[in-house]
Amino acid sequence: MKVRIVSTAVAAGLLLMASQSFAADGKGVYEATCAACHGTGAAGAPKLGDKAAWAPRIQTGAAAMQTAALKGKGVMPAKGGNASLADADVIAAVDYMISQSK
Repeated sequence: MKVRIVSTAVAAGLLLMASQSFAADGKGVYEATCAACHGTGAAGAPKLGDKAAWAPRIQTGAAAMQTAALKGKGVMPAKGGNASLADADVIAAVDYMISQSK
């Protein structure tokens, strides 16, 4: 069996490329999980792009909104009901919704 030693610089470069390739897709996560409620206003969810509905939420700060999405709040379940989502995916979706609702 051949063992190949990779330099630290090469390993760091490979990790950077991998992280860029698998970066969370906020829009995709929104469309797959969040749009069911935030696209229709179901259960009182603020609709994507409704600046008036999102303004008081955005004022609480992105971190507070991300935490609420991760842990759930009111009728919204943790991670929008998709427990298989990585935290980074949920955060990316929240950031996407904020960017579309300012």
